[in-house]
Amino acid sequence: MDKNSGQKRAVQYLYPPVEPFDQRMLDVGDGHQVYVEQSGNPKGLPVVVVHGGPGGGCSPAMRRYFDPSVYRVILFDQRGCGRSRPHASIEDNTTWHLVADMELIRTTLGISDWIVFGGSWGATLSLLYAQAHPEKVVCLVLRGVFLMMQRELDWFYGGGAGHFWPEPWERFTSLVPTEERGDFIEAYHHRLFCGDRATEVKYARAWASWENALASVYSSGAGGEAPAEYARAFSRLENHYFRNKGFLEFDGQILGHMDRIKDIPGFIVQGRYDMICPPKAAYELTESWGEMADLRMVRNAGHALSEPGISAELVRIMDQLARA
Repeated sequence: MDKNSGQKRAVQYLYPPVEPFDQRMLDVGDGHQVYVEQSGNPKGLPVVVVHGGPGGGCSPAMRRYFDPSVYRVILFDQRGCGRSRPHASIEDNTTWHLVADMELIRTTLGISDWIVFGGSWGATLSLLYAQAHPEKVVCLVLRGVFLMMQRELDWFYGGGAGHFWPEPWERFTSLVPTEERGDFIEAYHHRLFCGDRATEVKYARAWASWENALASVYSSGAGGEAPAEYARAFSRLENHYFRNKGFLEFDGQILGHMDRIKDIPGFIVQGRYDMICPPKAAYELTESWGEMADLRMVRNAGHALSEPGISAELVRIMDQLARA
């Protein structure tokens, strides 16, 4: 399928943009304020959208997967990114802080339970939130599954994906001295937190570019150059989380705790050619979840939320839930 024709056909599956009816900065403690917005139907079915990264931030386009006459859509920027403050901060910024922030958002907005919708790192955080608060989750809708396992970090930062994308991999690795190439996460950490802003931005853009280059199945391998402030927040936060293995208790924790959410229905949308989060994780998650999980493998699709097949399937699922 031609790239442009596929993108045009995907438009019909997205709802028109709507403006938020409520926007606020929520004090979550530890010196952090988190941006939260609501759009759609104030009395509708609540759905919280969990963005990727860590450090990506939410965007207006994320509202367009939900019928605004049916859904009360809650978006938020996780600690340190987007409109949340302090920007690019890793202080008091762990997975468990984010899980607590989501629960605070829910109680602050007076929501009894909600649908949790997340992709990539957002899928990771959605699963961990559900395992911590299963009684508050009506359904999970996940995309581009990332389980925060060492094998996934090894794939993306240890050369696995680089076998398929040697040109962007060379750009990413060439900035690191040969003697430090045994651990690119650590090597980049030293430079992303060196205190010299120019150096931090240089390496932040390189880190973000490597990921962006592989996001779409239609990619040419050019990762582009992200704005300095966005790149710095995204890359510092992502590196911080990956360096600390997601702050999980053990490798494979999500799969190890699937019994906690075995009764929660879940939909999993996965690109067959996802180079950032390979389909094996989505498949193993589905197998571990059991009969409550519905895996939808999308052919000719990679990782990005905006891919035509991914977008179409997510809207179908949300429309299906709206009719349930």
